[in-house]
Amino acid sequence: MVDRRRKISNASEQDLSEIELFCDHVWMEQGLADATLSSYRTDLKLFAAWLNEQSGELLRANQSSIQAYLAHRFQQQYSGRSTARLLSSLRKFYGYLCQQHRLKVDPTQQIENPKIQPPVPKSLSEKDVERLIEQPDLDTALGLRDRAMLELLYSSGLRITELISIEVNQIGFVQGVMRVIGKGNKERLVPIGEEALSSIQQYLKYGRPELASQDTNDYLFLSTRGSKMTRQTFWYRIKHYAKTAGIKTHLSPHTLRHAFATHLLNHGADLRTLQMLLGHSDLSTTQIYTYVAKERLKQLHSKHHPRG
Repeated sequence: MVDRRRKISNASEQDLSEIELFCDHVWMEQGLADATLSSYRTDLKLFAAWLNEQSGELLRANQSSIQAYLAHRFQQQYSGRSTARLLSSLRKFYGYLCQQHRLKVDPTQQIENPKIQPPVPKSLSEKDVERLIEQPDLDTALGLRDRAMLELLYSSGLRITELISIEVNQIGFVQGVMRVIGKGNKERLVPIGEEALSSIQQYLKYGRPELASQDTNDYLFLSTRGSKMTRQTFWYRIKHYAKTAGIKTHLSPHTLRHAFATHLLNHGADLRTLQMLLGHSDLSTTQIYTYVAKERLKQLHSKHHPRG
């Protein structure tokens, strides 16, 4: 597949300017996350570059040109999920142009999304999670920090971005809840388990003061430089602890979030509750976990039923 950066550079200056205007607009109107804006930019720039090669322009694209681009992507073996995201970006862009009265007809209106099979989230067993959480060395500030982060991540099902963005004043130690700012700046209250609360208190008492510096801000979890932890650093720490715990399962940044959801369902939680805890705006996003839970029930039935 052709390198993306080279393909994007083929977009016309006019189209690139239109894309930036659109991104500025949706950022101001909806306060979207940086990752979402980056996805819009990438998808639109790739389409604009392809149009430029066909002597076309973003503002003159029609249903036929979009379908031709989708056919091109199919030949290039892009995944259905990637194409669905592209169509979402195009719908957002052309919907914006119609709202601005710069287009009369939205060229994406008659185009259907590709049918895709939702991926089954990879999870860890409860024993694997316990082994992972027990790895940090509690005699060190870093170990106290990492134990608290792992406990909180598994206890609450946070996204890693949400975890590293938690500030000290967002933790309610008496109530046992925390205030989380999720995608789209949506706020939700999430309960914290007793083990996680205890680990956070130990970290605040013995670990965070050692990591703090004169420039330290209000973030709960600090790096060795006394600044906010990064996603990459924490992800590196998770992989390190998985290796020392002897966990062979392939991990992703969301593995503990998936484990949180799967284990809650296995122990009787309902989908609506899980949706609120995970901060999903749509219940259909949460429903993928029912498949994981059903597979677990099948395995238990096969293993323990006399005629399984």
